[in-house]
Amino acid sequence: MCKGLIAKKLGMTRIFNQDGNSIPVTVVQAGPCVVTQIKTVETDGYNALQVAFGPKKEQRVNKPMKGHFAKAGVPCFSVVKEFAVEDPSQFTLGQEVTVDLFKVGDLVDVVGTTQGKGFAGTIKRHGYHRGPVTHGSHNVRAPGSVGCSAWPSRIVKGKKMPGHMGVDRKTVRNLQIVDIRPEENLLLIKGAVPGHKTGILEIKKRKYQK
Repeated sequence: MCKGLIAKKLGMTRIFNQDGNSIPVTVVQAGPCVVTQIKTVETDGYNALQVAFGPKKEQRVNKPMKGHFAKAGVPCFSVVKEFAVEDPSQFTLGQEVTVDLFKVGDLVDVVGTTQGKGFAGTIKRHGYHRGPVTHGSHNVRAPGSVGCSAWPSRIVKGKKMPGHMGVDRKTVRNLQIVDIRPEENLLLIKGAVPGHKTGILEIKKRKYQK
């Protein structure tokens, strides 16, 4: 069994359960993904499936990827990722992997790229406290002292400073699948997931127990 799918985030909404409670959900289009390469312990040192998602015009694909897709006998795609698999012999090149991989109530790990926030200061980026705002203070949102006194007389590596915020790879674990609509390749996942609308996600079977 394949351990995950590539998906596209469509947005958030809410649904009501049988008790009438409102549940916030993220709607994602999960697959169908096409198998483009099968990796085994004998050939690559590990078992995995390389799957592709999202059709792409052939003229927008570089030559190495064109050859890779042609070798698999599939059209061109925009996203290619790997997922672990227990028995690669169960799959063939060009086979589709769909939302049938999951069932309602499953807990999954969702991997995505967070939204970019541009250049941000230490208060927004790291949650620093602000300085005093009275008596002529000029240190309201500045980070304050960042160096050392006499030794080692430098800024220590890893110091939390202003800088580019967001666009980080983030994993949210143990999110519940509330509903599955296989005819539309949709998963309704409880809560929020990383990224913006139309962002690419990896939906994986959970790694750790909750």
